[in-house]
Amino acid sequence: MTDLAGRVAIVTGAGGGLGRAHAHLLARHGARVVVNDRDGEAAERVAAEIAAAGGQAMAAPASVTDEAEVAAMVHMATLAWGGVDILVNNAGILRDRSFAKMDLADFRLVVDVHLMGAVICSKAVWDGMRERRYGRIVMTTSSSGLYGNFGQANYGAAKMALVGLMQTLAIEGEKYGIRVNCLAPTAATAMTGGVLADAALAHLAPEAVSPGLVALVAQDAPTRAILCAGAGHFARANVTLTEGLFIGTGDDAAARVAAEWDRLSDRRGEIVPAYGFTQAERELASAGYTEPAMAALHG
Repeated sequence: MTDLAGRVAIVTGAGGGLGRAHAHLLARHGARVVVNDRDGEAAERVAAEIAAAGGQAMAAPASVTDEAEVAAMVHMATLAWGGVDILVNNAGILRDRSFAKMDLADFRLVVDVHLMGAVICSKAVWDGMRERRYGRIVMTTSSSGLYGNFGQANYGAAKMALVGLMQTLAIEGEKYGIRVNCLAPTAATAMTGGVLADAALAHLAPEAVSPGLVALVAQDAPTRAILCAGAGHFARANVTLTEGLFIGTGDDAAARVAAEWDRLSDRRGEIVPAYGFTQAERELASAGYTEPAMAALHG
């Protein structure tokens, strides 16, 4: 189920921490790994470690925010190994501060690295995956994006944006055999060293997360999944939609929404929508529109 023999995987930010753990485990499962990191020496070191352990790896120094460098990395992998089957968007940075004290430049920088870095890398492999009708892409999201965390408005915004990117790419890639998922890790890395207590970090080795990553890129991987992983524990997160309540319009509509808040928030019967227009379809149905009218939304 997790045999990756013959597959070519790019792991961004793989010079240390989670990326390094991902790269090593992918190689142990048979993948040929492109070890990407902005720090070329770190990338070379991890590639050498994998080779010494009997795996196949090459270093690819590049910034995920540089389109030309990313394109060159994908071209190098394609020349050497025929194409890219797996992309793990792992590279990231932190610039934590409360929103009141946060510099907008730091907000933009974090969004640029996490979100646009994943966009640039995914775009670079997308056409090749479509042509070969096979691909596995993983976005690294976070509980800070899914649920919020003090001092991480920039990081949380970028990480939740990656969920939206995953949802749409999974829909668009489905008929081409491209499966796209999110991994929300908790691990002791340079990025979490100042966030979590030392006693907690001792239980959060990056290697305890990587088995979940392998499951998300395997032959029989799911698609549109958000997998939370840490300390050897794995769970699914979902973006859900409650059954809701038809309120209608009129002068009292706002007051009725407030008055019925508990009922429209009732989670019994909630669903995980198959696509974004599920919300609009439900709303139109509640308002009395017919199926043909709803179908027009998909045009």
